Amino acid sequence: MTDQRQFIPLNIAVLTVSDTRTEATDASGKHLAERLTKTGHRLAEKAIVPDDIYRIRARVSAWIAAPEVQVVLATGGTGVTGRDGTPEAVAPLLDKVLDGFGEVFRMISYEDIGTSTLQSRALAGVANGTYVFCLPGSRNACATAWDKLIQTQLDYRTRPCNLVELMPRLTE
Repeated sequence: MTDQRQFIPLNIAVLTVSDTRTEATDASGKHLAERLTKTGHRLAEKAIVPDDIYRIRARVSAWIAAPEVQVVLATGGTGVTGRDGTPEAVAPLLDKVLDGFGEVFRMISYEDIGTSTLQSRALAGVANGTYVFCLPGSRNACATAWDKLIQTQLDYRTRPCNLVELMPRLTE
């Protein structure tokens, strides 16, 4: 539900975590960038890093420290195979974890992929006032997360509450 408040555009950085994706083949990162700009937010930066805990952590840390970035969307590296390490890279950076995000994401995903959703380690939290969302690498998972969870929480008009109203530098 929304009320008569004005939309507040946010600066959102998009990170694709992959050992194989390039700018030309990054469907998930492109999809998130398109979705957020179509909604009225601004793409602050977009990057691709290998699935390496320290490179992921370095990129996300830089965005968390940048006052112009309010949100980080990371896609990829949340599974349970190979080098999947996005949750391990990001979790130590978070001041608070939004446990409900992963829980609700898996619940919604169950409708589409059944028990395979158990393999998702989707994660969200806040660090230094910056919201960070770690999503699976599939385009469909990114669409589900954005359309059914993140988009409304990043809209100041959403009631009864949203994440934007918890960003005092934007709503004061």
